[in-house]
Amino acid sequence: MAAFTNLILKPTTNIISTTKLHVFTSHYNPKIQSFFPTKSKTHTPPLFVTKASAGAATKTDDNGAAKTKKEEDKVQHIHTVAEFEAALRDAKQKLVVVEFAARNSKQSSEIYPFMVNLSRTCNEVVFLLVLGDESDEMTEFFKREKIEKVPHFNFYKGMEKIHEEEGIGPDRLMGDVLYYGDNHSGVVQLHNREDVEKLIADHKEDNKLIVLDVGLKHCGPCVKVYPTVLKLSKKMETVVFARMNGDENDSCMQFLKDMDVVEVPTFLFIRDGEICGRYVGSGKGELIGEILRYQGVRVTY
Repeated sequence: MAAFTNLILKPTTNIISTTKLHVFTSHYNPKIQSFFPTKSKTHTPPLFVTKASAGAATKTDDNGAAKTKKEEDKVQHIHTVAEFEAALRDAKQKLVVVEFAARNSKQSSEIYPFMVNLSRTCNEVVFLLVLGDESDEMTEFFKREKIEKVPHFNFYKGMEKIHEEEGIGPDRLMGDVLYYGDNHSGVVQLHNREDVEKLIADHKEDNKLIVLDVGLKHCGPCVKVYPTVLKLSKKMETVVFARMNGDENDSCMQFLKDMDVVEVPTFLFIRDGEICGRYVGSGKGELIGEILRYQGVRVTY
């Protein structure tokens, strides 16, 4: 692998939206409505509605709780801490996306339909809804989890919180779900250097271009560009797409150091067992242009 390392190109100076390697947390944290609202002098009906539209057929679960046929419990409404912990256990290694919300929060009610839509298409992801103003127990649960503003999203795997977001919109929510829950797509998931070397060996003779997406678990630009990587993996049959999170373990981090990756996302282009180039940034158009260029297609900017 000596030649593999020596052929790396230096990062380009035209960097679009990247994260320094030593930064492991997202700084996207706009100020939004506080979770604990002040009491209004006039009665305001709840903004947050978790049921489907009137007239939808309903059925009951084992506890007798009504649920709509339309939603089919794709988003599970959590009422107690015990239910929350049981849902995390039952999910095992699936991604669990939890929206911490409030009934009178406009932002919560606006993002919830998008989560419902995601729940219908992402069958390998578990979606939970927790309303902090539903009961005293849930209010105390919010305090325990340090949820001060809504909507707040926590992401769990194996009962461990792996990511959290606050005040995000539909695009970012979708990107996060794909980024942290994508285990069955056309993007090969790499977990150590040995996985990388095996992938390169498997495609050394077929002349396919390998596009290796190198990022970090909590990198905003990495999440932003990942839906594009997914779409490209389904359309470009002559390109192999792979992904590695540098902060997953020591082996991955050492690989990033060996590859001289200093900002993420970094895309390494590999063909015939050798690195032929790289792109640093999260610009969708630029990434597509670079892939086409290394595919031999003439690209003009």
